Amino acid sequence: MTSNRKIIQFSLISIGVLLILATYFLYPKIEKNKLLEEKKIVKKDKDEIVIADKNEANIFEHVEYKGIYNIDTPFVINSDKANITKEEPDIVYMTNMSVILHLNDGRTVTITSDRGKYNKVTYDCYFENNVRAADGESLILAENLDLLSNKNTVSVYNDVVLTGNKGSLQADKINYDLSTRKFNISMFGDKKVKIKLIR
Repeated sequence: MTSNRKIIQFSLISIGVLLILATYFLYPKIEKNKLLEEKKIVKKDKDEIVIADKNEANIFEHVEYKGIYNIDTPFVINSDKANITKEEPDIVYMTNMSVILHLNDGRTVTITSDRGKYNKVTYDCYFENNVRAADGESLILAENLDLLSNKNTVSVYNDVVLTGNKGSLQADKINYDLSTRKFNISMFGDKKVKIKLIR
């Protein structure tokens, strides 16, 4: 009888030790694997969707949005990578961002940048780093460009270089009116605009 008790006691102690070891060593590994599973790449309709930590951001690849600029001008916005945070669900942060605007007079304006933001509700676009805007007649290079959907003016600023068939210029800021094709050029502080005319 005492030998049976000893076997039962030994079995219970062994089970208790196993439970303690599992709690401290095995359970953390299982939780770590669950977190890694949440971050795996999920494929859907040729686009890869990377699901980051649920509380941080959703990251997408090969993103395309369509919207309306200034009430009647359609545009298409593309990005190699984009992410949306939980705190700002209406803002899409983009990498290798590009927009194609189809204007009413038949011109097509293409704007590209290394990164930027797009507001899905207001259709506003903010381009940053190596901005390039072209409409077939003029080329603008800069570090920043704001395309606000409720305005007919594009605001370009920081190290702006404008090149057209009549010459080129350097400025700190240019506002370009898409309908009149006129530029409003300015500098920050007391600096002067540098203009080179071609005759």
